Amino acid sequence: MKTIAIVLSLLLVTLISCDMEKQDDPNDVTLTPTEIPAAITTYVTAHFSPNTINKAVKEIEDGVVSYEIYLSENIELEFNSTYEITNIDSHSKLPDSAIPQAILDYVTKNYPNNYITDWELELNHQQVELNNNVELEFALNGDFMRVDKD
Repeated sequence: MKTIAIVLSLLLVTLISCDMEKQDDPNDVTLTPTEIPAAITTYVTAHFSPNTINKAVKEIEDGVVSYEIYLSENIELEFNSTYEITNIDSHSKLPDSAIPQAILDYVTKNYPNNYITDWELELNHQQVELNNNVELEFALNGDFMRVDKD
């Protein structure tokens, strides 16, 4: 009986800790629809027109501003302080218009049975994930570099 009580206590502490981690950062500001920068809403309209913005958050971390946009159909977009897209996460196929053409061409040619579900702009390269969980890295100009084995 003591063992069950200990296990239940540990489980409760773990659940409480996880819940506390999910609390919003005090530096994050949830934006109203009119507070979302126009460049971001223009991007969403151009590339994700069937989707609606469910939530928009302005984040400030170490003095750096970024924006997280949560769309319907579990699509998440991240923008930097100058409203440039830096990350797109989805569980479904990303719109072709949201993917740089050179990357789209490479994936279409070399992975004809797959599609891109995630795209990220890193400091010195771009990365995509396909629906088969293969991750590909590209130079900033879109040239294929390698399959990411991380």
